[in-house]
Amino acid sequence: MSATIILALNCGSSSLKFGLYRLEPSLTKSFETQPSETQLHSHSSESQFFNHKPSQITILLSGVVESIGEGAGKFYAKDARSREVSFENLIGQNLAGNQSIAEKTFFPSHKEAILHIVRLLAESNLPAPNAIGHRVVHGGPALRRHCLINDAVLQELEAARPFAPLHNQASLSVIKIAQSLFQNLPQMACFDTTFHAEMPEIASTLPISKVLQSEGIKRYGFHGLSCESIVCNLNVELPNRLPKRLVIAHLGNGASVTAVKEGKSIDTSMGLTPTGGAMMGTRSGDLDPGILIYLMREKRFDATMLESLVDHQSGLLGISRISSDMRYLHEAEKTNPNASLAIRMFCYSVQKQIAAMISVLNGLDMLVFTGGIGENDCEVRAEICKGLAWFGVSLDETKNRSIGHSSNLSDDNSIHDYVSRCAVRVIASNEDEQIARHTLTLLKETVFS
Repeated sequence: MSATIILALNCGSSSLKFGLYRLEPSLTKSFETQPSETQLHSHSSESQFFNHKPSQITILLSGVVESIGEGAGKFYAKDARSREVSFENLIGQNLAGNQSIAEKTFFPSHKEAILHIVRLLAESNLPAPNAIGHRVVHGGPALRRHCLINDAVLQELEAARPFAPLHNQASLSVIKIAQSLFQNLPQMACFDTTFHAEMPEIASTLPISKVLQSEGIKRYGFHGLSCESIVCNLNVELPNRLPKRLVIAHLGNGASVTAVKEGKSIDTSMGLTPTGGAMMGTRSGDLDPGILIYLMREKRFDATMLESLVDHQSGLLGISRISSDMRYLHEAEKTNPNASLAIRMFCYSVQKQIAAMISVLNGLDMLVFTGGIGENDCEVRAEICKGLAWFGVSLDETKNRSIGHSSNLSDDNSIHDYVSRCAVRVIASNEDEQIARHTLTLLKETVFS
């Protein structure tokens, strides 16, 4: 089989990332962490996690549409050399030129966003995709493995909407639009919950009645594609020396902390939905369930009002009352006590989650920061690690401050000092590359077999 071109679509509640990849035919099954058949349903391939040598996968074009449905949307794209490029640079010039892009266009829905991306790809000199991979946050209890999308899978995704209403509605919309635009291409669903599917029963079981447990109410965990990309990155860099006790702090508008033991997730901060765990941009994280009962009984909150509260009006935005964006809060914190409190609460919340995962792992060999905040905010990293000094976590201030933007990340991404009890690193998450890898694996097994 010749090189395969994969389009990865990574749908958020108000964003749509994309990446066009060229994958070479040879696969190296050098790292595998496979869910057992007794725990998972059989919608997917036999081998879920593959690691490729860097030369086997090439990014041709990547980008993101932001602020969908929020007024002035933004569109960014980068070519294979990580240069920002304009739409015009891509048309008939084979990625020549080096102009910055700052397109501002109103994207009322994900439909307009994907049409914009498809037009860019169609009119460029880039090769057409052979398959499309979609990030899906939650497949519900029935879909725990990456799979080829067919009518049965679409029905299960519809049924899983209540588990992640912020994300699944948008993902379904993008899948259906992509199917109408690329009617002859196989399309795959890659789930954020798959990486956590083998979590031990003690971690995945919620302390509720067996009747509710039987209906699929359990801890699923999220940011799985991100965590998997970190593990694969480390496995390539440290062959046969993957840290046995690893904590991954994925910190962005959504935030989660995951304990990884010998390459496998054994616990994670998010639960049934992506709302639980650490405090986030607009999401509350863990709350006393009695608060929700109080609001229902005394304030007459219904399900819609509660959902709006915990998903849209809480977290950094709820505390600061000005923004869910950590960058704006840093600008305001010196004069705005609410902004300062929001930042400190966020760091405190993440610090507690990391401490819990250290306990679960019975120690820690490496702490990894990833995600928009984790990769770019040295002040947040420093504050979190200061709260972990009891365990012996110690940062090199110069190294920590030198890693301030994802584009600055390099092989030398360690930020701990020589006395630190564990390694601390900043590693860029690459969900889209993982989607491309899984899509190729599924393509070989379900289409080319």
